Amino acid sequence: MQEKSQSPIHLIGNHLAALTLGGGLFTLLMGVNFIQMSSLLVFPFHRKLFRKINSTCAGGWWGLCETVLRRIRKIEVIVTGDTIPFEENALIICNHQSMSDIPALFKTAKAAGRLGDMKWFVKDVLKYVPGVGWGMLFLDCIFVKRNWHADKDKIYNTFKKFYTHQIPIWPMLFPEGTRLRPHKLKKVQEICKKKSLPETTHVLLPRPKGFIASVQGLRGHLKSVIDVTIGYEGQAPSLYDLLLGKARRLHLYIKRIPINTLPESEKELEAWIIKCFYDKDLRLRKFQESLCFSNY
Repeated sequence: MQEKSQSPIHLIGNHLAALTLGGGLFTLLMGVNFIQMSSLLVFPFHRKLFRKINSTCAGGWWGLCETVLRRIRKIEVIVTGDTIPFEENALIICNHQSMSDIPALFKTAKAAGRLGDMKWFVKDVLKYVPGVGWGMLFLDCIFVKRNWHADKDKIYNTFKKFYTHQIPIWPMLFPEGTRLRPHKLKKVQEICKKKSLPETTHVLLPRPKGFIASVQGLRGHLKSVIDVTIGYEGQAPSLYDLLLGKARRLHLYIKRIPINTLPESEKELEAWIIKCFYDKDLRLRKFQESLCFSNY
């Protein structure tokens, strides 16, 4: 709607600005990749320094992205709900609507002092992608093939490393496993009908195995689970929409759950995460009515 009210000259200028910003950020990211590859020289001798170099690289580039969107594209991230303790190890669970969900989380991570400590659960194929994918290889991110039998040993070994070496972490998990799309939502609603479950309208039902593995594998290293609900005013924007400045406000609702209050058995954890997403669905329904999250 914003583009329709602009003159052709302003429209072209806005797209050129977005392309320039995107190109500049990617060029800097390739420079970050070079520094990360150079850090392999210290890896055999000082692994703590190796991790520090790479977390600093990640925090610097992600922080720059957050600054560009906030100061240049004038995008406001409105955060309500619980306060997250500074530099606390926590598992972040979030609904997934768009790739814009990722930069939407940067402000919260920055405020918590964990911007460079984010560990993403991402598709295995991403590690071959220059820039973001290569960078994540140096950050102990968790590359998965969405086949639990193929992934579980790798996941547990990574968790063991986090725990053994007391690595500061903010693992980022989208339990739905994929972005919300109309055809995917329809499929989930059909499954809900067959199982006589309530239908969701704004989220997909979560895949519980990754969440269960994270809680069980990192209990004792994590202090909490941070439940984040992202709401957009209208259709979820793309990353390019953010660079165009089309989405002026992004909304986050934060709920902090101490890890020691979560159940321990797999069955109870599965029930917990499913209920969590039903609560998200209700929260998003109310959000769409008022375009704000209430503190409840």
